[in-house]
Amino acid sequence: MNLFNIFDQIMQVDPEFDERVSPRRRAIRNMMSFGKKVSIAAMPFVLSDLFKRAYGQAPTDVNGVLNYALTLEYLEAEYYTKGAAASNLVPSGKPAGAIATIRNHEVAHVAFLKQVLGEKAVSKPIFDFTAGGAFPNVFSNYDTFLALAQAFEDTGVRAYKGQAGLLKGNQVVLTAALQIHSAEARHASHIRQMRKARGGAAADQKPWITGANDSGIGAAVDPVYAGEDNKVQADVDITMLPGIGGKISTAAATQSFDEPLSASAVLDIAKLFIK
Repeated sequence: MNLFNIFDQIMQVDPEFDERVSPRRRAIRNMMSFGKKVSIAAMPFVLSDLFKRAYGQAPTDVNGVLNYALTLEYLEAEYYTKGAAASNLVPSGKPAGAIATIRNHEVAHVAFLKQVLGEKAVSKPIFDFTAGGAFPNVFSNYDTFLALAQAFEDTGVRAYKGQAGLLKGNQVVLTAALQIHSAEARHASHIRQMRKARGGAAADQKPWITGANDSGIGAAVDPVYAGEDNKVQADVDITMLPGIGGKISTAAATQSFDEPLSASAVLDIAKLFIK
């Protein structure tokens, strides 16, 4: 979910992170060429090797960053694992295949972080995917399951926003992180299209976020979409662009950009689902 954000957070607590990683680029490239498309399932283990080479034993502050990310990855991995295993929840065929693929990606992210952290890894929390009773049928109603999956994936995409510029001096890490980011964005889009295919209340669902909350499952997930109703970019109101002012709707303007979420905001969202 937030592997891209990990590197920014680590550079804040360990300014020498770039120097630790940069001399090892050739070794990483020899292990797997980043000039070719790399399987997203394999990517976490490539990054695991990167961290092992950068740190013999990671400093305590870096462990804190990685454990923050691990907590979030635990959440997504368990959610899709429970969903895939729930009786008569996910229809067979393409829907079951899609959920299984996303589950495998998230499980791989957990494995990567646990491998890096070793005995310093935090234990998996006890999750309450009903969010205190807000979603009592999350594992018995397929539409609710997809809607909450959408909220989780949208959280991940927003958490990645704006980090690329901070990683541009670290080409190996940037390449790996962007590939993972791309996979998370595809997860979000695909879940949304799965909801649209269901019709009903989600018939008008777009592959991207519209406004401050387009989940259709109420205020419980409002924190996921806080700020997504912004229509001003670079001090320009998108709905009033010169020459086409008034021709771009507010909805279309909000669809054009994913707004960033801070680490604290993402963690607050995760806490909604932790007992």
